[in-house]
Amino acid sequence: MNKKTIKDVDLKGKRVFIRVDFNVPIKDGVITDDTRIKGALPTIKYAVDQGAKVIVASHLGRPLKDKKKAEEKGLPYDEAKYSLKPVFEYLSNLGEFSISFADDNGGDVILLENLRLNAGEEKNDAEFAKQLADGIEVYVNDAFGTAHRAHASTEGITHYVDTCVAGLLMEKELNFLGKALNSPDRPFVAILGGAKVSDKIPVINSLIERKVDKLLIGGAMAYTFFKASGITIGKSLVEDDMMPTALEIVKKAEEAGVQLLLPTDHQVVDSYDPLNSAKTIPIEFTNAGLVGLDIGVETEAIFSDALEGAKTIVWNGPMGMFEEKPFDHGTFAIAEAVAAATDAGATSIVGGGDSVAAVNLSGLDDRISHISTGGGATLEFLSGDVLPGVAALEDA
Repeated sequence: MNKKTIKDVDLKGKRVFIRVDFNVPIKDGVITDDTRIKGALPTIKYAVDQGAKVIVASHLGRPLKDKKKAEEKGLPYDEAKYSLKPVFEYLSNLGEFSISFADDNGGDVILLENLRLNAGEEKNDAEFAKQLADGIEVYVNDAFGTAHRAHASTEGITHYVDTCVAGLLMEKELNFLGKALNSPDRPFVAILGGAKVSDKIPVINSLIERKVDKLLIGGAMAYTFFKASGITIGKSLVEDDMMPTALEIVKKAEEAGVQLLLPTDHQVVDSYDPLNSAKTIPIEFTNAGLVGLDIGVETEAIFSDALEGAKTIVWNGPMGMFEEKPFDHGTFAIAEAVAAATDAGATSIVGGGDSVAAVNLSGLDDRISHISTGGGATLEFLSGDVLPGVAALEDA
């Protein structure tokens, strides 16, 4: 999917609107993960260096939806926590360029306030899109994480600006994910985890149809496959209504010649004494009171072996409840195996908030070929869907 990029356009003296993804976690006014900000900096700096007058815009959270929920429950609503002011302060402290915030017009860069504070953003309202486009000569979308949404700042604005191109981060995402989807080097191995099979059905089907060589499934979503095949899973998380779909996936993989691997053992706790009962057992030994929270060491070894010799690896979703020790062990073991395969020549792509967080926590992020900034966008792209925010950009 070749799109024109910011480097294909003369920016000198032009008013350039850059849509970025600064939807970052903020606690007590402090940014706790700056990955997305760092990802957008090359595009902003490039525009500034080329002599552009830069307007940067992003969303943060879902303020209007949260406000409505708070009002319905009679709870207080704090709009200030949805302000991009902490991001402005972060960027100011970098000293890479002069920057102003919201209504202040000084500096090389102006950062607008959270777009989603205006109801027109998520509604893709034409009037709001026109406001954003007013006086803009070049539109740059560098927010891959929101490219699957047709919002005013990702799709609507493109109808009112003559030149609409991809940013450097967007270009990188499209190049890595596009190659994995359309012409992967083989063997091609996909690792899927997380809680729900339902979230991953389109991407699983797409990967099987495009003949991924191996498909590794871990995390809580594996329990739907186990229960569907008649294995006792105790009180582990399961989607009962997805069991027929799980059986269909197994059949599809078999017919397509795709090797589908599920965990053989797991870390469990007794639901009656979760703090003192953690142990690792074979999947088939699971009894009624047990809850599976991570893959076991045997599965770690099997999955790691499956990655040896891989040339393309896509990973989305953790192997267990990695936020809590010792249930981070499986996810970190897979992160190490992906990094080792990358060292040996594989192209590795990690996408989805939890798997990206796990890779960052494990300190292995610099040994991964590409860490995608998209969650839902990455899954939809790998499912073969057209992303509105990408489709709206000019073809190369």
